[in-house]
Amino acid sequence: MQNRIILAATAASAIALAGSAAQSADFTLRIHTLVQSPHPYNDMAVFMEERLEAESDGRIDVRVFDSGQLGQDPAVIGEMGLGSVDLMISTTSNAAEQIPEFAIFTMPYLFSSMDDVLETVGPGTEIHEHFQQVYDERGVGMRLLALGASGTRNLSTAEVPVESIEDLQGLQMRTPPSPMDSETWSALGMLPVSVDWGELYAAMQTGVAEAMESSLPGYTGSKLYEVAPNLALTAHTIQVNHTSMSTATWESLPEDLQELVQEVAIAANEHGVEMAKQYDDELVETLQEEHGVNVTRPDTQAFRDALAPIQQQLAEDLDLVEEYELVTRE
Repeated sequence: MQNRIILAATAASAIALAGSAAQSADFTLRIHTLVQSPHPYNDMAVFMEERLEAESDGRIDVRVFDSGQLGQDPAVIGEMGLGSVDLMISTTSNAAEQIPEFAIFTMPYLFSSMDDVLETVGPGTEIHEHFQQVYDERGVGMRLLALGASGTRNLSTAEVPVESIEDLQGLQMRTPPSPMDSETWSALGMLPVSVDWGELYAAMQTGVAEAMESSLPGYTGSKLYEVAPNLALTAHTIQVNHTSMSTATWESLPEDLQELVQEVAIAANEHGVEMAKQYDDELVETLQEEHGVNVTRPDTQAFRDALAPIQQQLAEDLDLVEEYELVTRE
């Protein structure tokens, strides 16, 4: 009994100290991610938490809310505009409702590697500056701190193992609210159905969707292998993520803390790319050995050949010609 009392007192003291630290800080920043660990977004959020608290001399306190605790991305973007959520780290495809130009990043086989993504769209690039201008024009009330890469996205299915394009015909394919995704999978003979990430497990479980695609960390962290146990390594896109901050929060910070937040966000972005590479290398083996996932390796050249002719047309149909030309410019 005495040990329990001591443990309870220790826990209460820790909570009190944490609360005291938060109260003594000049600024408390809430970071949203949609995903469960292991995932690069959560690694990036924790990286930012540790660095910002350590390097601000206690002026910044950071709270990380992962697993969609603050809501789904479209709702959180609205909260960011109001300043009630301060930072978010997420995939650009989930922001395509408010920022349609982000749909360019779901175009299939646009990048050759995660390093290629970082070099093309990372901080300081023309693409980064373009999307900050898009943020401003769209009036979303956010500042773009960084664009980065968080792993290859691959196809998985509930019942039918995918060995070739022929296996996709007629399957109900879950897509995020992104027209690019819908058009891409329709071109491969699938039937798109839009489902939010937080509802995906149930959609696959109940048959509302028969196929889905995601990063390997997202697939693993959300235990989607339980309802979509057939994983096809199509690597059809390299997931592009954004780290964004509420404009209201940004403008409330003094210049030295703005510089610190920007610097830490860029470092976290690079950390996320390295973690994504590590996960992609390790998770396939883990999924096979620990979760019994059936892994297939279709001929991706066949997918590339089928989709390459429609890229320019997709860009034109979805009013993304400017973004397409910026990304593909050599």
